[in-house]
Amino acid sequence: MEKLKKFLTRKDILFTFQRYGIDALGAMAQGLFCTLLVGTILNTIGQQFHIGFLTETIVRIGSGEGAVGYTIGGLASAMVGPGIAIAIGFALHCPPLVLFSLIPVGFAANAMGGAGGPLAVYFVAIVAAECGKLVSKETKIDILVTPIVTVLVGIGFASLVAAPIGRAASAVGDFVKWATMLQPFWMGILVSVVIGVALTLPISSAAICAALSLTGLAGGAAVAGCCAQMVGFAVMSFRENRWGGLIAQGVGTSMLQMPNIVKNPRIWIPPTLASAITGPLATCLFKLEMNGTAVSSGMGTCGFVGQIGVYTGWVNDIANGTKAAITAMDWIGLALICFVLPGVLSWVFCEVLRKWGWIQENDLKLDL
Repeated sequence: MEKLKKFLTRKDILFTFQRYGIDALGAMAQGLFCTLLVGTILNTIGQQFHIGFLTETIVRIGSGEGAVGYTIGGLASAMVGPGIAIAIGFALHCPPLVLFSLIPVGFAANAMGGAGGPLAVYFVAIVAAECGKLVSKETKIDILVTPIVTVLVGIGFASLVAAPIGRAASAVGDFVKWATMLQPFWMGILVSVVIGVALTLPISSAAICAALSLTGLAGGAAVAGCCAQMVGFAVMSFRENRWGGLIAQGVGTSMLQMPNIVKNPRIWIPPTLASAITGPLATCLFKLEMNGTAVSSGMGTCGFVGQIGVYTGWVNDIANGTKAAITAMDWIGLALICFVLPGVLSWVFCEVLRKWGWIQENDLKLDL
């Protein structure tokens, strides 16, 4: 047993929540962002501003009537499986041969996983990466052994678990969406608070939303929760962090506050209460739906990806006939849920807690 522990330590294989639950999941979100999300943004910009080189097909894969055409954004989105796999491999400190071998593994797992492809890639990439690390540099023909083992283990494991994982993720996502339609008030609160908290925690709300294909009203509640955390922390900490903190948290991530939350968990109360209010407002009053890519549901105001996702959904709904037009109420709801209410509510709640002495001066100070 001691020899095994030493071997695993030498191979940098650590069975910890930090490694798999935080590092790998965070990397998954980055892989999603650099492929699927960037592709969606480029396509949206090209379509709305009629930019030729972003809307024209640059390559066709296949032949005859079955050929599929891709724009620049389409190609980026199509690489979501390899993107996630490589990102996870990087987070797990994979040697180069293992890292590069994860490209076909990620593609296969995403394709086999269907709607739950990103979650399938997450599990498959971890197993393939760690198995690849086990054999890396252990033979004189490492150039052959390591890639072959990584690819065979990865795709073999994907063939066993990707489809079931995809179905399970889709079932959970469908249940959340169904429950939100059935009980928009209570589920609006639940989804908004849970996904918002996940965004601030050192895990990935974007990866969770993508894995569950969280769209529709549930996606709108998720957007509300994420915005409440980001804009809330940005506004309520303005006196300590000024404009730099406003931008870093409001357009970057509220995760920057985690060290302060550990020191004083009460600072988390204002934005979380705000999310419990904006969530049901989004689902019940404004009927805010995220019908863009599911990953956008968990991004909030990070690079305004959440808002771009909602807008993309509107455009798609108009194109397929389920929505007549983008109304003034749509824009008002988006502005209130994503920016105005999170800032105002979090500031008010924060001021109350400051008067109670629960939040002290510099409790929200960032090391910027």
